[in-house]
Amino acid sequence: MKRIFETKAPASFYSTKNAALYLGDSFEILASMKPESVDLVFADPPYFLSTGGVTCQGGKMVSVDKGDWDQFVSFEQKVEFNRKWINLCKRILKPSGTLWISGTLHNIYIIGSILEEEGFKIINNITWQKKNPPPNLACKCFTHSTETVIWATIDNGVPYYFNYKLMKEQNEGKQMKDVWAGGLTPPREKVFGKHPTQKPLYLLERIIDAASQPGDLIVDPFTGSSTTGVAALSRGRMFVGIDNNQAFLEISKNRLIPFEERSVQTAV
Repeated sequence: MKRIFETKAPASFYSTKNAALYLGDSFEILASMKPESVDLVFADPPYFLSTGGVTCQGGKMVSVDKGDWDQFVSFEQKVEFNRKWINLCKRILKPSGTLWISGTLHNIYIIGSILEEEGFKIINNITWQKKNPPPNLACKCFTHSTETVIWATIDNGVPYYFNYKLMKEQNEGKQMKDVWAGGLTPPREKVFGKHPTQKPLYLLERIIDAASQPGDLIVDPFTGSSTTGVAALSRGRMFVGIDNNQAFLEISKNRLIPFEERSVQTAV
């Protein structure tokens, strides 16, 4: 994986032939990567919604606070943070590469505006509809049951990759629409530990199937428990994940190891 860095590669938390995890500042590690070296970036950045509120989980009232990384910041700080990582991702994307970003009302409108300002073209605005969302305890608005996933490419005239045929096959022979319905992350995907905003595997598998090819390099700058990495390796892609939380990378490593062991056994 050293070939993706411009200078000396940072020390990896975990590294194999097809995957690498890096513990540290996402901005610094992204800045050290080679320009135009990545085929697809999936980012699930902080939503900055940890303000001491509560939600319902498993029938119990729990805090919505995710951790220090998700603490509320000002509007100006949100804009600065998102603009910085988006431009770092733009730098490492190949001219034909694409950027996928997951978010909620807390950050997705800011991100959409920044993408257009920084020279991206938004391809799709995908609505992920959660079939089993937490109930609305406050009863002061409609129950939040969706997240938005923006799919964008650099607006440079270079064609991006889209496996239209496979998406149609996966949708029983019909064109796949931009509303994807499914459940929240099941317990079986959290056997190595829990991440507070872990995405379900089917969501990342569809993204990677749709917009990348075997052998492509996938990067997740806020990798958390690395659902992106699990999907990438299971689909024959390479993966780089970055996070500043060691506990989350321990979960990531344990989730990725079985895929590497499988590839070694196949080679033998």
